[in-house]
Amino acid sequence: MRLIFAGTPAVALPSLDALLASRHDVVAVITRPAARAGRGRTLRPSPVAERAQAEGIEVLTPASPRDLEFQARLRELAPDAVPVVAYGALVPADLLTLPTHGWVNLHFSVLPAWRGAAPVQYAVMAGDEVTGASTFQLEKGLDTGPVYGTLTETIRARDTAGDLLERLSVAGAELLVRTLDALEDGVITPVPQPQDGISLAPSLTVEDARVRWSHPALAVDRRIRGCTPAPGAWTSLPDGSRLGLGPVTLAPEVTDLAAGELRAGRKDVWVGTASHAVRLGEVRPAGKKPMSAADWARGARLGESVVLGAVENADGAGGAGISGAEAQA
Repeated sequence: MRLIFAGTPAVALPSLDALLASRHDVVAVITRPAARAGRGRTLRPSPVAERAQAEGIEVLTPASPRDLEFQARLRELAPDAVPVVAYGALVPADLLTLPTHGWVNLHFSVLPAWRGAAPVQYAVMAGDEVTGASTFQLEKGLDTGPVYGTLTETIRARDTAGDLLERLSVAGAELLVRTLDALEDGVITPVPQPQDGISLAPSLTVEDARVRWSHPALAVDRRIRGCTPAPGAWTSLPDGSRLGLGPVTLAPEVTDLAAGELRAGRKDVWVGTASHAVRLGEVRPAGKKPMSAADWARGARLGESVVLGAVENADGAGGAGISGAEAQA
């Protein structure tokens, strides 16, 4: 089949590579325009754009899929299908029927669970034991289209969202190719999603990644892992600056610390929660590179009775919920 691939971040690359190695012909890619990145804030093309350019494939970067010039070019290319992996923009309804086999979205959950932009992050934060990936036919609703195929993946005890997404992106790429093969062969029919078990995973903000030490240790651990590497978990120091947090380990033997109270030893740094303490791993002080919590504590000269996140401990609320909001294809 003639394919146009729609995707933007690095997580879409395994799918693009798998399609390039398949029996199908990738004639172009659609990706988000170059964005500013890095300390110099220089414009950089998306990872998908860079890979396509290296392969000599036409790159389409409309500011919006509603752009008329882009739509005209899409019609000229006449794709049989448009596979989509984390493209990052809503596709207008009138474009959904342009390809013969429609737009085939690879989504990193077992639908209808975790519809939205951050399914892997929410699965980790919710403490799910199993997640997976689905291929489905894109339609106007938010990840509501009928499903072609699924796979499952166990969430390991120490998985971050980044770890899990890396595995799913590779396994999902194979699922996407198998789905397109079956579409071309006429041996697959999409199945409507059940109405039970729907949950939503809206985009996570920086505020969602703020750690609430007034929550139990298990919830703190899951939120930090779910927000790693992005948007990046953090807490506030007594001076108001932010401290980035990498994954922690549970310390059920330490029960005498109040929520947010910090204790620094020679090798370990503990912080209290609503249940028992957690042991900090890697931290990132504002404007500095990541370092071990013990090295940070030695250099920070914290003094006595340090409490992290005093404001959030006072309100005890906030953070991303398990439902609500729109997300993008």
